[in-house]
Amino acid sequence: MYKHILIPYDGFELSAKAVQHGMALAKAAHARVTGMTVTRPFQIISEDPEMLTDTPEQYAVHATALATKRLEQIKDLGAAVGIECDVLHIEHDQPYQAILDVANRRGCDLIVMASHGRRGVSAILLASETIKVLTYSTIPVLVYR
Repeated sequence: MYKHILIPYDGFELSAKAVQHGMALAKAAHARVTGMTVTRPFQIISEDPEMLTDTPEQYAVHATALATKRLEQIKDLGAAVGIECDVLHIEHDQPYQAILDVANRRGCDLIVMASHGRRGVSAILLASETIKVLTYSTIPVLVYR
């Protein structure tokens, strides 16, 4: 079965459920877990309202605080089922690529992700990171709906 599971987390409710599912699967399989969150670097031109109102320094502080909160949530969800996991925060322009890079670098044999984090028009306009991971991954991906 699986020996090392990568679980990306974006802070959305569905993603938290995917983390819980991935942790339960890891416990059943006696697998290691790496949890991760990805933030995009500050950009002058962006659809993210925070980048339009923040300075690069303010954005970095905010992004680090948000990532720290998400990583603590991953650890807490793992602890709830008796799983200790490594966690990491990656800054990358393309979250799907960061996920694939970490999975390959760490020797993960499964990626567990939520089906998507966005809803409505934004889901249509911005391709889901999960779809991109599914498209480009050579590692099996379990999609939690």
